[in-house]
Order: sequence, then structure tokens, then C-alpha cells
Amino acid sequence: MKNVKKITGVLMIIFLLVGGLVAAQDRAINANQLPKTAKNFLAAHFKGIPVTSAIEDREIYGVDEYKVYLTNGMKMEFDSNGNWKEVDGKHQKIPYGFIPVSIKNYITKNFPNTYIIKIDKKRWSYKAELSNGLELEFDRNGNFKRIDD
Repeated sequence: MKNVKKITGVLMIIFLLVGGLVAAQDRAINANQLPKTAKNFLAAHFKGIPVTSAIEDREIYGVDEYKVYLTNGMKMEFDSNGNWKEVDGKHQKIPYGFIPVSIKNYITKNFPNTYIIKIDKKRWSYKAELSNGLELEFDRNGNFKRIDD
């Protein structure tokens, strides 16, 4: 009887895990189904560059994030509210209009012959990848912290 309870418990855990994996899935959406904040971001900073595809990453509890791919190869990630989390230029210079001024100024002053090809916004920091391969870390206020190696 003890073994039956153990087996039943293990099977219940496996069932819950598999059920969670099945419920969490990506689904293609139309660009106009993105949150308004994400649509405004794209219109402001990537005007005239069509969206190739948009993906809604769904979890059990709702939408986790959105991924957007542009015809020029660039990729963006947005949180569930449409706020940008990552902009990846895929080795191309990304627009600077949404990047904190202190980060732009630091890079322009200290790395004048480079440009930002990717930026990640975390809860407490930013990480900017430059065209020369360096990755710079900044605090959430845009103050330089260190070169990430």
C-alpha cells in the first residue's frame, strides 16, 4: 500500500509537470495584436520597417512576453505589458531614441568608433553590446558599472 501511494504521488507530479509544459506555448500573432505600448515603440523607433513575425509566449498564468522580428533581421522582446526588454540589431546599429541618455553619452565619449548593436533591460540594470564585441553593464539609472567579459 505504501508503494502504491509513492507511485501515485510520483505520477501526479509528472502529470502536473507535463500539463504545465503543454499549457505553456508560443503562438504566432498578427503585429496589430501586440500591446499598444509595443506598437507605439515600434512606430516611434522602427518606423517603416515591417514586422516579419510576432510571437506571443504564453505561460499557464497568461502572456509572459512577446518576440517581434523585423524584415531587416532585428529582433525585439517585450514584457506582457509591451515594455521593451531587449533589442537585438543582429550586428546592425540599433536606434538610440529609447536608450537612456547617460548610456548613449558614455558610449559616445568612451567608445567613439563603435555603436550599440544590442541592449538588454533587466529589472536593475542594462547591458549594451557594442559593434567591437564589448559588453558594457550599466545600473538602472544608466550609470556605467563595468565591462562584462
